[in-house]
Amino acid sequence: MSNLSLSPSSITLNLQNPTKPPPYLSFSSSINSSAIFAPLNSNAVKFSTFTQKTVFSRSLALTCRHSSYFEPQQQQQQLQGASTPKVFVGYSIYKGKAALTVEPRSPEFSPLDSGAFKLSREGMVMLQFAPAAGVRQYDWSRKQVFSLSVTEIGSIISLGAKDSCEFFHDPNKGRSDEGRVRKVLKVEPLPDGSGHFFNLSVQNKLINLDENIYIPVTKAEFAVLVSAFNFVVPYLLGWHTAANSFKPEDTSRSNNANPRSGAELEWNR
Repeated sequence: MSNLSLSPSSITLNLQNPTKPPPYLSFSSSINSSAIFAPLNSNAVKFSTFTQKTVFSRSLALTCRHSSYFEPQQQQQQLQGASTPKVFVGYSIYKGKAALTVEPRSPEFSPLDSGAFKLSREGMVMLQFAPAAGVRQYDWSRKQVFSLSVTEIGSIISLGAKDSCEFFHDPNKGRSDEGRVRKVLKVEPLPDGSGHFFNLSVQNKLINLDENIYIPVTKAEFAVLVSAFNFVVPYLLGWHTAANSFKPEDTSRSNNANPRSGAELEWNR
């Protein structure tokens, strides 16, 4: 029979039959001196103190459910990790005449016959401009969008305080409606040097639209954009997926029976 007993000067735990809880637990109402653990035999441990005060007893039942609790938790975590939910993020700037939101778009990959994947389309950053419809109100039904490529993002990242850049897009390039829609994004320094103007002009002859939306971006806001762009560029190129697929066997080039390529010879210089 398993039992756990605690006297004013010691506690003895018998582990010969750990499947049944000990019927009684007796212990001192306060222990304020040093404690000593000492083995009694292969199945018991003794805990001794040097303080004796009022003693009382009560019945306790001890149950261990380690495996029944943690294993389902681990299984649930594994299942959750197997189906990662899609996450939407962005950065927004609100001013008196317009609002600007900046959101990344992931790259696209196509499968190869070998079972590997190849980047088929780089990611980009979507800019959405909405004109103001009132005080702290914006008409998102009239929003205009402009997609920044990785190279265009690099141009914005490299802008100095007095530098400017300009991008031209034709969404219908290569189609029958080529030239009917014209989008021009200009990023220019503010006259007082406090930041940059983001100015989007859209001419759409298909719907007889000619609109111009501009928004001032302060130095602090521009710094946030540059920091976000620097962080996201490798992901837009898909380099994070390549880095995650690197394995130790991928680096054993010396065991490759094929002739060495120029890149491998350059690597081994």
